[in-house]
Amino acid sequence: MPADVNGTRRRQPARGEMKQRSGARSQVDVAYILPIDAEQRARVVAATQEWIERAGKLFQRKFPELPVLFDLRGRMAGMYRVAGERRVIRYNPWLFAKYLDDGMGVTVPHEVAHYITDLVYGFARIRPHGSEWQALMHSFGIDPRAAVRHRLDLSGIPMRTQRRHLYRCDCREHQLSGVRHARVQREAARYVCRKCGAELVQMV
Repeated sequence: MPADVNGTRRRQPARGEMKQRSGARSQVDVAYILPIDAEQRARVVAATQEWIERAGKLFQRKFPELPVLFDLRGRMAGMYRVAGERRVIRYNPWLFAKYLDDGMGVTVPHEVAHYITDLVYGFARIRPHGSEWQALMHSFGIDPRAAVRHRLDLSGIPMRTQRRHLYRCDCREHQLSGVRHARVQREAARYVCRKCGAELVQMV
């Protein structure tokens, strides 16, 4: 029997509420939280710069500002990302809407600490939550263990959906994740069916 290729479909919510179809037999109303507004985003950006300036006083040097984006979805409240020479901090506007105080007091300094330790020590030479990052979090007055281990209720938070790619063997259809599909395209991996043993081939 062919694998189900129809994932959960979502449409944009009206006033924070959306109908989500789960399976073919039932339909459930899920109230989604609205992301933070422009004024709140400005506060988060300002708080980010304030933590950078605080780190500058600790290290007695001036650290440059960096772009702040609000494009994260899913379980992560924040992310510090380096792509070549470009550094950016990304925040989840839905999780900040639900946990604004936690975001301002924990997530923002957490990501700023990643940025500062990268500039001071170099990411390639330290662990992401290693002693250098922990020492800076202590200097910020924040318990680094709480900043790493805290868990948030994700109800009402839209999750990221990963695109699936259709492949076929000799006996049925398969869905490969974007990561596995990319490996096949780069000829870095091949996948076979556990049932018939045939190599999976992308359907066109």
